[in-house]
Amino acid sequence: MTALPDWMRPPRREGWFAEDLDRLPEAPRHTELIDGALVFMMSPQRSWHGRLVTALTTTLMNQVPDGFEVEREMTIRLDDRNRPEPDLLVTRTPYDPDRTWFAPEDVELVVEVVSPESAHRDRTVKLQKYARAGIPHYWCIEDEGGAPVVHVYELDVPTMAYAPAGIFRHALQRPVPFGIGLDLDKLTPGGKG
Repeated sequence: MTALPDWMRPPRREGWFAEDLDRLPEAPRHTELIDGALVFMMSPQRSWHGRLVTALTTTLMNQVPDGFEVEREMTIRLDDRNRPEPDLLVTRTPYDPDRTWFAPEDVELVVEVVSPESAHRDRTVKLQKYARAGIPHYWCIEDEGGAPVVHVYELDVPTMAYAPAGIFRHALQRPVPFGIGLDLDKLTPGGKG
């Protein structure tokens, strides 16, 4: 068995904290902190996932009104022990080239594109954590035979839990967090659009 590199050893007995991520330059891209544990993308990313995230980023950037920003693969510091990295997020915070994370109160929409290795975290763990942190909108995108299917959730503030707001195939129209219209079939190669 190969010894762990020094950077993988927690800096304290209690494990990792959110601010530790900024001091781990050796960590692989897409390293997240979930409940004080480092989580990295260990399996290769599928082309479908990458193309979908790129197309969705571009499409949302073309629709976003003034006062909103679209960011890709940036962490959200939910609390001292949780700093997940969604595939995409929409924020009201002005662009800052040196930013490494966002506070949940600055985030309007989080988008996770489900991969086989992230399915449990995206569908349950992150769904609950983003809601408890008060993020108003969550999209979980699944691959259904090569086509994206968007599961949309809105925050129910009294319970601090997400309520399903619809499942979208082929097209998505939403009035929140701003007017969004998507031809989902055009977001992936071989789409019907």
